[in-house]
Amino acid sequence: MTAIQTRHSTLTPKVRWEKLPDDFILPDDPVDNNLQPLLAAALRESLELAGLILEASLIATNFGICATVDDKTVVKAPDWVYISTVEPLKDGVIRRSYTPNTEGDRPLIVMEFISETEGGEYSINPYYPYGKWFFYEQILRVPLYIIFHPKAGRLDVYRLVEGKYVDQPLGEDGRVWLEEMGLFLGKWDGKKAEITTTWLRWWDQAGNLLLWGKESLDLERQQLEEEKQRVEQEKQRAEQEKQRAEQEKQRAEQEKQRAEQAEQIQAKLAAKLQELGISPDDL
Repeated sequence: MTAIQTRHSTLTPKVRWEKLPDDFILPDDPVDNNLQPLLAAALRESLELAGLILEASLIATNFGICATVDDKTVVKAPDWVYISTVEPLKDGVIRRSYTPNTEGDRPLIVMEFISETEGGEYSINPYYPYGKWFFYEQILRVPLYIIFHPKAGRLDVYRLVEGKYVDQPLGEDGRVWLEEMGLFLGKWDGKKAEITTTWLRWWDQAGNLLLWGKESLDLERQQLEEEKQRVEQEKQRAEQEKQRAEQEKQRAEQEKQRAEQAEQIQAKLAAKLQELGISPDDL
């Protein structure tokens, strides 16, 4: 592990956690490409299907995270953010943004997906409007900052250690253990939504891949087909056993008939010998 060397201003910014007013105009930056929302949705989908998203948690995509720094409102919208506990909203209220320490916990994970036009994910600019790296590390103090390069298939994971982001090495399988999530995060090459590329996936502690909806459905279909084949095979074995039992019954019946026929022949022979005055013992 290596700490990323950054040069910050010697001035410590004054941070306040104030919820944005309802009429605050949030930035409406367009998404760089159609892959970014798919990457984000895929990460959430497998967590949700595995039952790992609590009701109090917040997972959002391209969603404004706010802080007031030196009397200026700063909003950054990570491509994917996970917050373990947030305060519930009233029915019908839509969450437009999120202010840590006012509306709930600070984000546990922020992710950025690098496009061909890099958007400052590594920026350490310590002055307004602040670089993303500086904002997540020094202002929000997010424990895990993850930067993914889909085109290059590169995954960079940084953990906040003593106020600085420290690079977390990946295993040979391209995964890293995230203790806070109780899961591995790693790269996976394959196809989803008709797109073949490198995706981010979750694995549990035992190394089992958390499935997407279609994968789960395909697995259920496969299991049903296998169960159908097993039942059919059991049915065939039962039919074969029935046929063998019937054949055994027929053989037993034939043996019984042969024995009865032999007894009848013996009786007739004994009667004939008796008519002739011959004792069977004399034969």
